[in-house]
Amino acid sequence: MHFPKPRLSFWQIINMNVGFFGIQYSFGLQQTAINPLYTFLDARPEELPILNLAGPMTGLLIQPVIGALSDRTWHPRWGRRKPYFLIGAVFCSLCLFAFPFSRALWMAAGLLWILDAANNTAMEPYRAFIADKLNEQQQPMGFLTQSFFTGLGITLANLSLGFFKEMIDGKAASGIPYWVYGSFFVGGVCSILSVLWSVIKTPEIPPSPEELQALRAKKNGVMEPLKEIIHAIREMPSVMWQLSLVYLFQWYAMFCYWQFVSLSIAKSIYKTDASTPLYEEAVVLAGKVNGFYNIVTFLSAFGLVWLANRFSAKMVHVLCLLMAAAALLVFPHISNPSLLYAPMVGFGIAWASMMGVPYIMVVSSIPKERYGVYMGIINMMIVIPMILQTLSFGWVYKAFLGSNPSNAISFAGILLLLAALATIRVKSTRSSSTVVPAGGGH
Repeated sequence: MHFPKPRLSFWQIINMNVGFFGIQYSFGLQQTAINPLYTFLDARPEELPILNLAGPMTGLLIQPVIGALSDRTWHPRWGRRKPYFLIGAVFCSLCLFAFPFSRALWMAAGLLWILDAANNTAMEPYRAFIADKLNEQQQPMGFLTQSFFTGLGITLANLSLGFFKEMIDGKAASGIPYWVYGSFFVGGVCSILSVLWSVIKTPEIPPSPEELQALRAKKNGVMEPLKEIIHAIREMPSVMWQLSLVYLFQWYAMFCYWQFVSLSIAKSIYKTDASTPLYEEAVVLAGKVNGFYNIVTFLSAFGLVWLANRFSAKMVHVLCLLMAAAALLVFPHISNPSLLYAPMVGFGIAWASMMGVPYIMVVSSIPKERYGVYMGIINMMIVIPMILQTLSFGWVYKAFLGSNPSNAISFAGILLLLAALATIRVKSTRSSSTVVPAGGGH
């Protein structure tokens, strides 16, 4: 027997998602600081894609397994999803504190594997947490609140680079500037404290006696989560297969942007590359640009709730992807640093959509007892394109793009255009009921 889920107030939805802030601060550092850190440790540009393999590989291996495990978990005190938030956040904080002490490229790459494993352990159950706690009317508010905290966390991570660069001089023997340390230390603190806030403030809904009996009846064993993932893929709703094509283009493009934005700015604005001291200025400007588009993300996230209801989630995502494509096609041709921010308005709105709207499109097609595993499979759709990018783009960059970072950004813009076209093919089964804002309703 399924009881209706209680309506949550706006602030209850905020509290349950505060932990997403710390997780996304860490991801923000990965987007903007990790690749420059690799460069400070003498990585070549064509090596950057393969050095980023950790993120998608750990996402592929960990998120679906964590999702399946959390579907099978219930503890009277700790709940279903929250134990995974906590474990992930603790290891994430430890890695962030250790990262700037990397003395060689292999050490930084190894820490990224651990950091990404921890981030994925914390993030995957958060998507299922929304589906667990909120009814269909409030789910858009829940997912787009995560977009809000994504924008806020990544914004502060990016802006912290420039803030600490102004305050701290010098560099370690490894070549890593001391100002990088400050950003990572703040990230370590944010990761654990924000997740603790959500864990303390938000109780989970206990399973009904029937659901608890079904949980206990499930087989235990090392292979059972893997079997569950395979069965779930075989029975996957068609809307998720359609979304996988969108994600192929969308996430390959985003990885290209994050890896090459600093090098593109160095070329278009400073007329230089990573071999000169001016490259540090390009890294800081890239942080500001990324911070700006994430400000737009958290400012626009709640507006997308209304738009998804008014015009359908699918059409919102199509328009957002078109704006992102236009932004990246223009971006590498801008030579005035102040003008770099203009196309990032559309890119920031699109980033809010990427982090929330596709989940609105598919969640009503997912059976309740499989929220965790299917949210993990959606993440597989995100990370498989990233793995393809890390394995293939170094060759594409040299063979077809003339080892030109500006061409890498333009290439990402074309892929986002293809993602928009693929979104038109998605047939969502979501009901047309009104999306009522949190705390409202009658």
